[in-house]
Amino acid sequence: MGAAESSCEPAEGLRQDSAAAPGPLKGRGNNVLPDASWARSWKALLSNVGGALLGLERVLVARSPLKQEPGAVAEKLPQLMESEVAEWTPSQCFSLFLPEFPLRPPVGPSQLKILGLVAKGSFGTVLKVLDCGQEKVFAVKVLPKMEVLRRDSLKQCKEEVSIQKQVRHPFVHCLGDSWQGQRHLFIMCTYCSTGDLYRLWKSVGHFAEAVIRLFATELVLVLGYLHNVGIVHRDVKMENILLDERGHLKLTDFGLARHLPWGKRAYTICGTLQYMAPEVLSGGPYAHSADWWSMGVLLFALANGKFPVAPEKDHMAMLESVKRCTFCIPSTLSLGLRLLLSELLCQDPQRRLRYLHHFRGHLFFRGMTFDAEMLQKQPVDFVLGWRRVKETTPDSAAFSDFDCDLGVPMSQPWPG
Repeated sequence: MGAAESSCEPAEGLRQDSAAAPGPLKGRGNNVLPDASWARSWKALLSNVGGALLGLERVLVARSPLKQEPGAVAEKLPQLMESEVAEWTPSQCFSLFLPEFPLRPPVGPSQLKILGLVAKGSFGTVLKVLDCGQEKVFAVKVLPKMEVLRRDSLKQCKEEVSIQKQVRHPFVHCLGDSWQGQRHLFIMCTYCSTGDLYRLWKSVGHFAEAVIRLFATELVLVLGYLHNVGIVHRDVKMENILLDERGHLKLTDFGLARHLPWGKRAYTICGTLQYMAPEVLSGGPYAHSADWWSMGVLLFALANGKFPVAPEKDHMAMLESVKRCTFCIPSTLSLGLRLLLSELLCQDPQRRLRYLHHFRGHLFFRGMTFDAEMLQKQPVDFVLGWRRVKETTPDSAAFSDFDCDLGVPMSQPWPG
């Protein structure tokens, strides 16, 4: 649910950022750093700082005069970086303050009751909680601070909260609030009890074109809105589309989203492999039209029960598959839907369908209103019927002893 690290697994988010080069550091006398062994003597002192020591030690090794001696590097660098650093783990009882997030939640900790687990990924966890004061259920994304720092994702977490505070749209999953505990960051949103689009798709196989037309219209409206305010989502997929109590869509998880003004370009390889546009897979430059490719992949899967391209082990293999694929669209689909899919799954982003007025006049959307309030007035019977008959399992079934400091008294004197 958040910004994800580089991964070889197609189902997980993928992110590759270039690290900034360390700034100039000076030692005493001869303006060079002391031997890298100097850093090891500080481990005891810095044992509660988390990932800071790892970065410090690597910088010291990189800038040490030892690096100019090829024989010494071969002997000392692997020993320092692989065995000693790998064996050292930070204390689990430290308090780490991140000034970008407020300390106190919008309500007292005792007012939030954990009801169960919604989802758990490699980065964060989403909990179902009850606000006892409002008697209302929310979803809370819980991100361990140590993991945020280890992945260098603090800026992206701030961007996620900033974006969700900025956007207000009927088809966007609304942000409640955000704060920090002693060991975690918390991002609270409204709770959608129906589930997500992926679960619905896996249950029914493929959708009727009338349902696809409604969902496509809602996606066009929300993506058009985001792009108009200078935001690119970068992870449009079925798992990130929730269904509200009336069966309408709510785009969620802005963990990879970023502000991208018109005319600017991005270069970070991020998203989910099977949904990533070719210009993203190749490392850019890319812009907002990458989201429309992802929408095309999603609609193709909804209509056909399978993805247009099989998953690959990494982004380079995925790029080659996408380039070779001819996107064979079944003739059983209507002409309007076939045209829409071919225009969204266009390898050239400049020729890809991407403007609201193009969708309004498109054959597939003939007779559809592009008024969000009008669309929301009618419940989606197909979704509500599935909701009534789907197998239900307790949310707490997979919820055991998750280490969460939601209940930590905020009166504790930290930081400082």
